[in-house]
Amino acid sequence: MRESTLHAALKIWYGLPGDYFEIPVDGFIIDIVRGNLLIEIQTGNFSAIRPKLEQLLEKHPIRIVHPIAAEKWIIRKEAGREIISSRRKSPRRGRVEDVFRELVRIPHLVQHPNFSLEILLIQEEETRLADGKGSWRRQGWSIVDRRLLRVEKSQILTSTTDYLRFIPLGLPNEFSTRQFASESHLPNYLAYKMVYCLRKMALIQRTGKRGRAYTYSLSDIDQK
Repeated sequence: MRESTLHAALKIWYGLPGDYFEIPVDGFIIDIVRGNLLIEIQTGNFSAIRPKLEQLLEKHPIRIVHPIAAEKWIIRKEAGREIISSRRKSPRRGRVEDVFRELVRIPHLVQHPNFSLEILLIQEEETRLADGKGSWRRQGWSIVDRRLLRVEKSQILTSTTDYLRFIPLGLPNEFSTRQFASESHLPNYLAYKMVYCLRKMALIQRTGKRGRAYTYSLSDIDQK
């Protein structure tokens, strides 16, 4: 099967003796089968695996393993040439909260008792090609490969209550998304995704409006 260098490397890194790889289960190919646990390494968009999860979770425990680049080196190559034109370290450092960029696509599945998520903070190398087909944000450079350099840290979330750790302690009893962003030291756009997910997980609830902004509080069940 065609897979990225990063995906293949993570599958090898994550595998244990006795694991089975690329096994068909109920019409889907599973990256790793460990006993009765199905493990899917998802390096990209969570929307791509939503149909698979919605079907398999009813019968099987599933763990999604998602890498986030804590450190990234960017390699640039000219189109049609294998010669590296530059290699630089990206100033951006990923953090575990970045998983909400993808969780926002499947927040309703996090509550399922068969669902678990493992976040890997990694060092990676990203290769970009000057082919004029990439995003305008990258000025036409396409991402053609990602390579694992090192796994720095792993964090497993097995139930919705594990996500309470993402709610900052300094929040008032009633808070806005901007206050959530400020207390978490996160950009507003990511805080909006987190608040949306946490509300779908029933960990926080909407309480009203303050001006044009919605306000929230911890759900009653979580304040006991």
